[in-house]
Amino acid sequence: MKRTEQLQSRNLTVPWRSLTRRRGRAGIGAGLAIALAATLAVGTPAAAAGFPSWEDVQASKANSASAQQAVQNIRSLIVELDAAAEAAQAESNKRSEELIVAQNQFDDAALRAAALQDQADASKATADAATKQAGLLAAQLYRSGGGDLSVNLFLDGSAGTAGGDAADGLLSRLGSMSKMVERSTDVYASAQTTTNTAAALGDQAAVATAAREKLRIVAEGALAAAVSAQQAADAALQESQDRSVVLDAQLAFMLDEQAKTTAGYEEGERQRIAAEKAAAEQRARDEAAAAGGGGGGGGGGSAGPGLGGGYIHNGWAVPASGRITDNYGPRAVICGSGGCSSNFHRGTDIGTGCYSPIYAASAGTVVYSGWNGTYGNWIKIDHGNGVSTGYAHIRDGGRFVGVGEWVEAGQNIASSGTTGASDGCHLHFEAYVNGNRTDAVPFMADRGVPLG
Repeated sequence: MKRTEQLQSRNLTVPWRSLTRRRGRAGIGAGLAIALAATLAVGTPAAAAGFPSWEDVQASKANSASAQQAVQNIRSLIVELDAAAEAAQAESNKRSEELIVAQNQFDDAALRAAALQDQADASKATADAATKQAGLLAAQLYRSGGGDLSVNLFLDGSAGTAGGDAADGLLSRLGSMSKMVERSTDVYASAQTTTNTAAALGDQAAVATAAREKLRIVAEGALAAAVSAQQAADAALQESQDRSVVLDAQLAFMLDEQAKTTAGYEEGERQRIAAEKAAAEQRARDEAAAAGGGGGGGGGGSAGPGLGGGYIHNGWAVPASGRITDNYGPRAVICGSGGCSSNFHRGTDIGTGCYSPIYAASAGTVVYSGWNGTYGNWIKIDHGNGVSTGYAHIRDGGRFVGVGEWVEAGQNIASSGTTGASDGCHLHFEAYVNGNRTDAVPFMADRGVPLG
């Protein structure tokens, strides 16, 4: 990913030097006007170690040899800032990829552990039923006198006194009881086998549960590392922008033969900034109007379920308006500009349309807000008690909350888009229970706020 794309994907303003290098240095352009506004508003900062001041630049311009060296120095500083920011961005991308891998491994392990536990429970129930049946047969056999058939035969008389009828009856009983003994033996053997199977499955489930817990710890560590790397990348990009604003302006001044003094140069920039600010404010109004008209969702005061995103019930809110376009479970791989998805969909997709509002499903603390691989721009909220929710594919510039912020149920935290592995504007919504992603449809339905 190129630096310009990285900056855009991380919801940061692209430094204008990236634009002017493509277009030439004929003019400063709109990008500089926006970036330089903050600098001029508070005055020119004092030169930091290794960075020239405006006084240094103006003094160098008066001497052709010094001017050439100053231009080279400024260009070198810009390259160094770019390299540092790109290295931080690469580290952040690496950590976010590790987070996705760790989360997928944990989820897979959780599914295996749950499946084995279900099998163990079912096998134990079968074993218990078989053991009970064997006990009942043994009791019936005992009551029938199966414990001493020879005594019963003597008490019932001999074949010589009562004729063949008595003997035939005793032989019939003997055959029946023999079959009962055989049946009891078979049931007991089956019960023992099933009990052994249940015990083995229980042992396997215990091993799988232990493995799942280890992977849960790994996933939690990966999340912490990804958050730290993302914040470091944001800080590096911000420093690059802040310093580059002045460096790029100084370089433009050095290359502008018509600009004789920095004061005159800055005055021209102030005029350009005013015009660009007005244009930016108009764009913001246009975006707000588009979000209001295309969102299809109401606020927290919706009258009932299904009437729009943000409907709140017992502390839980519908995260977005729209119908469900894809459910939790296996599916075909989907590829977008930000990569390809896995073949198991661990969230619920809601067709919101572009620029639609996204709401916090419940109150909690933001634990991630930034770029996260195939999720694109992503926000995760911890609601406490082992429950979290995630919101993916947010548009560039559409994250309204940051890490550490507290949000309320139904609060507008983002605006939908199609970043990451996405082929259209929508919200990919996830529900986590004890770190494990689960089907969000029954999860939200249990809380009285059905999706879709």
